[in-house]
Amino acid sequence: MPSPPSAPSARSARLPRAILCAACALVLAALVPLHASAAPGASVYLEELTSPELRERIAQGATTALVPIGGTEQNGPQMVLGKHNVRVRALAGRIAQTLGDAIVAPVLAYVPEGSVTPPASHMRFAGTISIPEPAFEAVLEGTARSLRQHGFRQVVFLGDHGGYQASLQKVAARLNHEWAKSPGAQALALDAYYRVTQVEYAAALGRRGYGAAEIGTHAGLADTSLALAIDPALVRADVLAAGTGLDAAHGVYGNPRRATADLGQAGVTLVVEHSVAAIRAARGAATVAPASPSSDPPTKAPR
Repeated sequence: MPSPPSAPSARSARLPRAILCAACALVLAALVPLHASAAPGASVYLEELTSPELRERIAQGATTALVPIGGTEQNGPQMVLGKHNVRVRALAGRIAQTLGDAIVAPVLAYVPEGSVTPPASHMRFAGTISIPEPAFEAVLEGTARSLRQHGFRQVVFLGDHGGYQASLQKVAARLNHEWAKSPGAQALALDAYYRVTQVEYAAALGRRGYGAAEIGTHAGLADTSLALAIDPALVRADVLAAGTGLDAAHGVYGNPRRATADLGQAGVTLVVEHSVAAIRAARGAATVAPASPSSDPPTKAPR
């Protein structure tokens, strides 16, 4: 009869366990960077800080608060409803990082989008959420006053959508009138943030050979490319490739078929550069007595 196999030595029995432990250690080491991207308290986003951390940042000179304003609306069949919210948060973060002394407040995702009953503008499409202008403006005022109370000197409204730009200007004017006796305090509706997507960015795309009809004003080439540059998950690649339903009847004003992240990156760079320059320029004007609220500026077409 063949002899039974000999019992494994203690050393050989421990070997598989040692290999398993080593493999686990390697996996854990690989996962660490996913959760250690920034030191505690180093984020530019207010909601990622503790109250003492924020107080310390303000005391150290981070006295500009960026208030990103998005919107929940249809963006054609190829882009998600929260496009504005994701985009404005990411861009506000890059602006804050470039400034070096700014904090980004939570995104305001509920904005005026047109009449609810009967539905008008983007409200004609499923998923759009619209609130009345007075409620929207009241939220902006309350947000700015809260930030001012905590020590921020400059409160900047960053509006990613064209339909409420007039409201941002009205609110900023009212706050500046209210804060007139506080030297250095300033509310700023940053027109440069939105304008660059309509003017400078469109011009840059034009220089690359794209026409105005393709660039578009909502969910077209420019809009979709910006979304791709911020997060490709915002765009349904299969819908874009199929090319069906990309027209005004489906909420698209422009032609997004040739949109790319590379084209969008040019817009991202322009938005950040122009916004940072405008914020820094406005700081010098904060010592001048603010003007009283004026008549409403013209409303721009929604984007």
